[in-house]
Amino acid sequence: MALTTPELHTARLRLRPFAADDTDALFALHSNTRVMRYWDSPPWTDRARGELFVSRSGRMAEEGTGARVAIERSADGAFVGWCFLGERNADFRSASMGYCLEEAMWGHGYATEAAHALLRWGFDTLDLNRVQAEADTRNAASARVLEKVGFVREGTLREDCVVNGEVSDTWVYGLLRREWRSAPAPVPSR
Repeated sequence: MALTTPELHTARLRLRPFAADDTDALFALHSNTRVMRYWDSPPWTDRARGELFVSRSGRMAEEGTGARVAIERSADGAFVGWCFLGERNADFRSASMGYCLEEAMWGHGYATEAAHALLRWGFDTLDLNRVQAEADTRNAASARVLEKVGFVREGTLREDCVVNGEVSDTWVYGLLRREWRSAPAPVPSR
């Protein structure tokens, strides 16, 4: 069953479906070697990848497997990055979460704010019971974001991928519906 990609608003952000004119911002984001440092794929070198990303985001919603949204600042419309709830399994009421932000947007609490909004949508609208996320063990900032929104580190996948030619471990996080209900909303920093 298809999903409607949500448009969500927070104190400082607007989360919205991707549009064709997001492709240049996506290319700039995914071609940045510092942004892609802990990803299991290399930085983009082809602008067409942005168009493919937008197309796949729409297909994800059409297939009902998840929602990937662009994040922009409400004050000025600046592109912040994106986040998603994907790999949705309606029978198990589960999904995976991920996000990617522009380097200039790091350290402002935007990832935490966007993740919280998308999780609220997932638990309230999709009736999820569990959301899982993963972070490279060297990416302490991403781990902090997950923990701020209530995720619990459940384990480590040892040497599960190769990132930029280096064998890497991954932390696995989980967030259950009952834990979500008791977690306070994060306070935006700055």
